[in-house]
Amino acid sequence: MAAIVHLIRHGEVANPKGVVYASLPGFGLSDRGRSQARAAARHLQNRPVVAVWSSPLQRALDTAGIIARQFGIPVSIDEGLGEWTLLDRWAGTPWSELPQRFPGELEQYLEAPTSIAGRETLTQLARRIAGTVERIVAVHPAGEVVVVSHQDPIQAVRLLLTGGDLATLHTDKPGHASVTTLRPGRPWEEVWTMNPEATESTSEAGLESDTSGNEGESAARSGAPAEGGEQLDVGGEGQLW
Repeated sequence: MAAIVHLIRHGEVANPKGVVYASLPGFGLSDRGRSQARAAARHLQNRPVVAVWSSPLQRALDTAGIIARQFGIPVSIDEGLGEWTLLDRWAGTPWSELPQRFPGELEQYLEAPTSIAGRETLTQLARRIAGTVERIVAVHPAGEVVVVSHQDPIQAVRLLLTGGDLATLHTDKPGHASVTTLRPGRPWEEVWTMNPEATESTSEAGLESDTSGNEGESAARSGAPAEGGEQLDVGGEGQLW
């Protein structure tokens, strides 16, 4: 079993229209995203990385490719590392239009992500990613493994494996090309994290806008409900999706 797993979110995406890209094809990295991926690669350059695995989506493959080239190894793809399928309902819709086109859904996603029923619950997402990561780790008897995926999948599996609460999904979420390093165990141990976005200057960070269309993060920037607001009444069994 691999001794260490580095969970990496893809870098910033070229998405000038600010849409929810979810599982749509295309949507590779922006110039800034490639720079962030190189920063993640530099962070790992002295680590004994033996494998790089990736979601099949372009933004993740672009990120994984930059990291894998540093170690002279190929990128392996696993469908199980893909985006939270919950977001596919919104695919192609600008984040700014979600409240009008899907009333109440963004609010529920932000306020109570564990309450969402339907296509893929948060618990199902966490278990899918955890099962995939554990399967990947099992086939690498030594060294360290890089796993490139997406913001919500990484946050969900991070919480599940380390014994955290999935209800805190939107707290301290991984930034673009961030590295979350875990050691397998019962529970898994979070060893360290590195966030390239945090190392960028305040002025550079201030230039970022919702046009990057980040998963979840962009939704929060576009106007998360006020803290302490009333629980969203979704009616019926709460199956918005």
